Amino acid sequence: MSCPGVAHLAVFLYRCRMPSTAIPPHGDVQIDSVETVWSGRFPLQRVKFRNRRFDGAMSGERTWELWRRGRAAAVVPYDPVTDHVVMIEQFRLPALAAGLEPVLLEFCAGLADGDESPEEVVTRESQEEMGLSVAPLERIGGFLLTPGGCDEYCYLLAGLVRLPDLPPDGRLGVHGLASENEDIAVRAIPADIAIADAVAGRIPNSVATIGLLWLAARREWLRDRWSTA
Repeated sequence: MSCPGVAHLAVFLYRCRMPSTAIPPHGDVQIDSVETVWSGRFPLQRVKFRNRRFDGAMSGERTWELWRRGRAAAVVPYDPVTDHVVMIEQFRLPALAAGLEPVLLEFCAGLADGDESPEEVVTRESQEEMGLSVAPLERIGGFLLTPGGCDEYCYLLAGLVRLPDLPPDGRLGVHGLASENEDIAVRAIPADIAIADAVAGRIPNSVATIGLLWLAARREWLRDRWSTA
C-alpha cells in the first residue's frame, strides 16, 4: 500500500516544478554523469549519456551541454474590438550576438516563479511589461524553444485586452521593472499587419511568430468566443 504522505509530497513537488538538476529517468536513456559547470542564475550542466538508437541498440557515449532554464509562459494579447495585437520591443543581447538587430518585436513573456501556473505568469508579466490586464485567457500550446541545448519550455496563451483610444502610431508607452533595468516599448499593431509580417518571415522571435500564425488561423473563433467577455 502506498503512503498518502509520500504521494501528496510527490504531487506537490510536481506542481511546484522546483528547480532541480535531476534529469527524469527514461527507459531508453542511460545517464552516465552530470556535471554542473556553471551555477549562475540558471545552471549549465555537462551531461554524458547514451540513448537507444532506432535500430534498438544503445548509442555510444555522447556529451551535451544543457542549460537549465525551466518553465516559461508568453501571451498573445488581442483586442477583438479594435482587431489589434499588443506587442513589445526590447533589447536582446543574444540577438546582437547572432548578428541580428538587437531590438526585437515580441510578445510579453516570462519565466515561472516557483509554482506559478502559465496563467499566473502571463498575468504578472502583462502588468510589469505592458501595464495591461489580460483576461480571460486561452491556452494555445507549449513549445521547447531550443531543444538542442536548453530545457526551457514555453506555454503560449491568448489573452483578451481592452485597448484605450489608440494614438496614430500605436505606441502605448514604455514599461518594465526599474529594479531589473527593463526598458520595454509597448505597441498596438493591427492584427492583419502583424500576421502578414509573421507569414513573410520578418519576425525572428519564434514565440511571436507561432502566436501570430495561431491567431491567423483562430482569429474569428477567438472573436466569437470573446464577444460576450
